[in-house]
Amino acid sequence: MLSVENDPAAVETELSAGRLACPGCGGALGPWGHGQERPLRRGSTEERVRPRRSCCRSCHVTHVLLPETTLLRRRDHVEVIGAALEARVAGDGYRVIARSLGRDRSTVRNWLCSFRTLAERVRVRFTALAYAFDPDLSPIAPAGDALFDAVAAIGVALRAAVQRFGPRPPWQLASRLANGALLSNTICHLPTVS
Repeated sequence: MLSVENDPAAVETELSAGRLACPGCGGALGPWGHGQERPLRRGSTEERVRPRRSCCRSCHVTHVLLPETTLLRRRDHVEVIGAALEARVAGDGYRVIARSLGRDRSTVRNWLCSFRTLAERVRVRFTALAYAFDPDLSPIAPAGDALFDAVAAIGVALRAAVQRFGPRPPWQLASRLANGALLSNTICHLPTVS
């Protein structure tokens, strides 16, 4: 799986030109059909997303190209899930967050539990990214809570990325940097940052 930009035409151009790299071996990816169409909820609207598939020309492994608006195995837009994480850091419980976002309590509780389980891995990943984007960055002070520390590390990494590369929607950028795996165990399998 590889997180890519949201514009299907731009992804197709990059893919056809061999400018997308295999996350496994670094070889050039080429077109290889499409994934299953799936719903993506944002607020009260729902759109259909059909991710592009690719095949590495070197190692022949196939990869789904997931738009950065989505997270692996989640039906909601990354900005909705990000808003839930921010609300939790602000002190709201899952019931209040679910009500404010118009989502089932069990869905929001699942997001928060999944993120909390992976929080240390997310914190490590985004702290490394922050220092890769800005080597002169001051130390990131811990808040003493794994979820809060992970969200803080995401924020610091995003600020460093924006300073270096320009503005982007924050949670979409976070999804891209985590390869769509913010709420998935595959975050621990991402390549190290150099």
